[in-house]
Amino acid sequence: MNAEAPAALNTGEPSTLGGGGGAITLVEGSTFCLSDRLGDIELGTPYGLFYRDARVLSRWELRLDGQRPEPLSVLSPEAFTARFILRRPPRAGAADSTVLIVRERLVADGLRETITVENLGRETTAVDLQLHVDADFVDLFAVKEGRSGNTRAEILTGDVELLLTDRSDRSRGLAVSSSETPSVLPGSLAWRVVVPAGGSWSTEILAQPTLGNQSIHSQLRPGEHYEFSEPSRKIAAWRDTATTITAGDPALAWVLQRTESDLGALQIHDDLRGGRPFVAAGAPWFMTLFGRDSLLTAWMALPLDVGLALGTLQQLAEMQGQRVDPLTEEEPGRIMHEMRRGPASGAVLGGETYYGTIDATPLFVMLLAQARRWGADTDTVHALLPAADAALAWIADYGDRDGDGFVEYRRATDRGLINQGWKDSFDGINDAAGHLPEAPIALCEVQGYVYAALCARADLAEEFGDATTAGHLRDRAAELRTKFAEAFWLPEKGWFAVALDANKRRLDSLTSNIGHCLWSGIVTDDHAAEVISKLSAADMDTGFGLRTLSSRMGAYNPMSYHNGSVWPHDTAIAVAGLLRYRHIPGAIDLATRLAEGLLDAAGAFGGRLPELFCGFPRTKFSAPVPYPTSCSPQAWASAAPLLLVRSFLGLDPDVPHRTLTVLPHLPARWGRIELTDLRLGGTVIDLAVEGDRVTATNLPDTWTLVTH
Repeated sequence: MNAEAPAALNTGEPSTLGGGGGAITLVEGSTFCLSDRLGDIELGTPYGLFYRDARVLSRWELRLDGQRPEPLSVLSPEAFTARFILRRPPRAGAADSTVLIVRERLVADGLRETITVENLGRETTAVDLQLHVDADFVDLFAVKEGRSGNTRAEILTGDVELLLTDRSDRSRGLAVSSSETPSVLPGSLAWRVVVPAGGSWSTEILAQPTLGNQSIHSQLRPGEHYEFSEPSRKIAAWRDTATTITAGDPALAWVLQRTESDLGALQIHDDLRGGRPFVAAGAPWFMTLFGRDSLLTAWMALPLDVGLALGTLQQLAEMQGQRVDPLTEEEPGRIMHEMRRGPASGAVLGGETYYGTIDATPLFVMLLAQARRWGADTDTVHALLPAADAALAWIADYGDRDGDGFVEYRRATDRGLINQGWKDSFDGINDAAGHLPEAPIALCEVQGYVYAALCARADLAEEFGDATTAGHLRDRAAELRTKFAEAFWLPEKGWFAVALDANKRRLDSLTSNIGHCLWSGIVTDDHAAEVISKLSAADMDTGFGLRTLSSRMGAYNPMSYHNGSVWPHDTAIAVAGLLRYRHIPGAIDLATRLAEGLLDAAGAFGGRLPELFCGFPRTKFSAPVPYPTSCSPQAWASAAPLLLVRSFLGLDPDVPHRTLTVLPHLPARWGRIELTDLRLGGTVIDLAVEGDRVTATNLPDTWTLVTH
């Protein structure tokens, strides 16, 4: 890790990527932009400006005197803005360049870019600038899958702007204008400028999407510095209400600061419902509401803000399944998988809203109870209880397809996802030999989620005075825990089967899924000891995090999506599970090793954990190897450091019972951890932990602090 990186972040402008090349991703709400390190969007690449799941810019290339500028650096103080620092290539026979070019880009329901040319030489210079612009307006999935074709926009030229229109849907378009009058040609804006010695020239360019032949309401204001922009004001407002988390370790502090910025930028606000927040799954391919991803991210972010969890729960409750529809896989009580709004969304996974996920429904119930423990308003939680009960009814009536007590999945049509757990690639679930199973499939971690959901709903029933229902739910949870151990445990191997197939055959591969079982609490202590032993071996621990699949399994491939890669959120959940069983020998040591490896990986990625990276051992490559199409920023990867901090703090508030539990086992290198303005319902406290010393300032006398 670059030792100067944490200090660089504190200056306000960290490098977007820690060394090396790669795409630069800017994101704000559901709008995002991918470019190269010059700031260019080249034709034939997956780069572009994306709005409402469609690419509204497929070309945005700057040329100086007909040449590509040379890149010097990229600085990104927030996830929605960047400065591309470039220079004009040196003149023939000259060693150095005297012309600096800075492209300052801001993304928010469109793109605003200020291009500045600065003359550092001793004589006046002339510069020919040309910006090439095009759009194909194709669906996000077409871009992702490399089938965008050669569609081009219809381009009209005005006196000072370009108007691009989607040939297949003339209501969709893009307007491009400049503050300095350009020469306007079909597909380009050009300027011929003369810059005196020591002087500079700049122009501000706005690319604004249009819908229904009308410009959308823009958050971008001419001449406005990014710090005063609407995206900046939005994230500042969130920071004002969110907990401030600091760490003595500069590397951890750096990662936490990037986490806060990325989660703020990934938030989408529903303006039709009072600005209700929820979090998009991640850029570039999942800038929309995702059941599983949004729920788990909100869970991890609870130490920052319980409001994000409530907004996510309310949004998903309003979209909860009401009827049986095989095409979208909607069923009564089921929580949706993903929502799309692109031009081809109706053809993607059966429709604009797709329900084919097996785990979002129990996760919904789990998060509701957690949100209440962290201080969510009683009336708001009570209003969501019918949705939680409908979710449990779905688990019993539709999730358990054959009445064996376990929740299984099988897609309803050939358009749906073959695998519907978090490892949802077609080959993500397999046995030790690498064979793929026949559906329906019952995943081990999903049974753990159902167990935790039953316990969670029991807690809520008890709080709201329904002791009978609470007892019934706890009985169901205990029965499931027993059945799970009997059906999934592999005594000859010492781990849980990843799944049961259609014939109730145990799929015996060793996977990271069993770490989720620890997290949910479904694992008995006897089995936990063996699971911890298996997870700690070199075939699972890469040195940068936990492999999704053991390197000893038949399907293992460290460069695969789910069969040997490392997913930060997956490792963080396993760490939380290990610390739940902290009384088992080896649990704390393994949790510490995994967390430190993951934070080292974050440092190598510029402080921002990607969706996943390759699962090569650290002994083979000293830095984590990127996975080519990994999302970054990605919501649950960005939130993973928060779950690490919460887990090592042993932080477990219980607002209904006015109890704050803090049982710390902090890694030595983390130093002092402080949570300032931690809001627990109507109580706001400051919490500081160093070693095993816990200080809770402003904790009311009516509360109990548990530290051992």
